[in-house]
Amino acid sequence: MTVLITYGTKMGGTAGLADMLGKAFTTAGLDVEVRPVLEVEQVERFDAVIVGSALYMGHWRRDARRFVKRNADALRDRPVVFFSSGPLDDSATTQPIPPTKQVRRLMDRVGSTEHMTFGGKLDQDATGFPAHAMVKEHAGDWRDQSQVTAWAHHIIGYLDGLPAERFSRTTRTGDRPTPS
Repeated sequence: MTVLITYGTKMGGTAGLADMLGKAFTTAGLDVEVRPVLEVEQVERFDAVIVGSALYMGHWRRDARRFVKRNADALRDRPVVFFSSGPLDDSATTQPIPPTKQVRRLMDRVGSTEHMTFGGKLDQDATGFPAHAMVKEHAGDWRDQSQVTAWAHHIIGYLDGLPAERFSRTTRTGDRPTPS
């Protein structure tokens, strides 16, 4: 199975989450590409797609939203999973945070039923508005590696449980080892 993990990010925190997911998927034996949404021209060659974005004021980054809209037809033909990066506190590790209304609309557009919100990251030296204003109270790295890995294993199980007709290309469960 070939999986694309693609993301929209400004400060790099969401890219870090995508890399963590990519490592977990690779360890489980899947072929994975981790790339920013601006570097992905087409999704047809992937069996499944994971799309993530940083959240700003409850909205995904424009480049990630445009990616989903531009590729909506192809995304509907394969399993698609979404993740968001945002809370600058530990709330994402203490309780499930549902997708925002905007993200839910994007999920509905492509038939995605899976979503996870992870904690975000804001460096002390962040520049630009509103990041600079938020640094005093919210600087830190709220991403949780164990949460990311656990969710990756959940998604791998989800993909394993889907019928073959959900994939654009023929896949067989026996093509890769079962995650532990």
